[in-house]
Amino acid sequence: MRVIEIAGGSGPAEALTLAERPDPVAGPGQIRIRVRAAGINRPDILQRLGRYPAPPGAPDILGLEVAGEIDQIGEGAPRWRLGDRVCALLGGGGYADCAIVDARHALPVPDGVDLIRAAALPETLCTVFANVFEAGDLKAGEILLIHGATSGIGVTAIQMAKAAGAKVIATSRGAEKTAAALRLGADLSLDAHADDMEAAIAGFGGADVVLDMVGADYAALNQAALKQFGRWVVIATQSGSAAQIDLARLMMKRIVLTGSTLRARPADEKARLIAAVEATAWPWVASGAVRPPVEATFPLEQASAAHLALEAGGHVGKIVLTT
Repeated sequence: MRVIEIAGGSGPAEALTLAERPDPVAGPGQIRIRVRAAGINRPDILQRLGRYPAPPGAPDILGLEVAGEIDQIGEGAPRWRLGDRVCALLGGGGYADCAIVDARHALPVPDGVDLIRAAALPETLCTVFANVFEAGDLKAGEILLIHGATSGIGVTAIQMAKAAGAKVIATSRGAEKTAAALRLGADLSLDAHADDMEAAIAGFGGADVVLDMVGADYAALNQAALKQFGRWVVIATQSGSAAQIDLARLMMKRIVLTGSTLRARPADEKARLIAAVEATAWPWVASGAVRPPVEATFPLEQASAAHLALEAGGHVGKIVLTT
């Protein structure tokens, strides 16, 4: 099968090269997916740069989510049949013609959803569900503040929060992205370059939950924006991880500060999360309420160009590789 390797083990986008490896074989409890599309995520870039190593037992190949057809089934995976259209959450291995996955980490692709869009769903839906709805405990009628709202995670969070009956404040950079967040369903969309975000958020009533992908630079804003009993959930630290926290303010507002990663969770925990997503959020996908936009697609052999597009930051939604 064709795979994308990182020449030298780490490096710039140009280090991504096409290679061939033997086809993998599905073991007990596993399925093999003939990959048609693979979502690209920022952790892929961090791994390529040598800053986010694969967890023990995971393939060294990049790629945390794929969609395609099942072409091999290991013993002990009774749910699935050959030819089933699925998308799946991976610990790695998505940038390839075939991928092996724990059968419990796959989801059926709903009718009306093509495989390119399906490949953009597992990592993002699981991340948003685990952090906004589980750790953040977002409820109908509450307000979710999303920083980086036009990223792959951000656009998914907007749609999921709206599907759950919540209101959304979105922050992004530039007028075009601010308008895009409104089109995706945000109730208030703020330009981080032009707007007084603290005043605007306060005027909207504040936030019950913050989904923070920025980190240090927005720490003061988040503490000001959160209401009593607010939940501040950190999932990335693009502006740095060393933030100044006013502990007295956290105490007075009774703010909960938490964060998480997804990739290194145990297989059983990922299976639990996939089941929860299928029960709660997958009907939103099937109905069309949650259909995050795909900004661009690139063929597998152009993985370096796809990474450069993601690093440039001009996209709204997901970037996907096709095989």
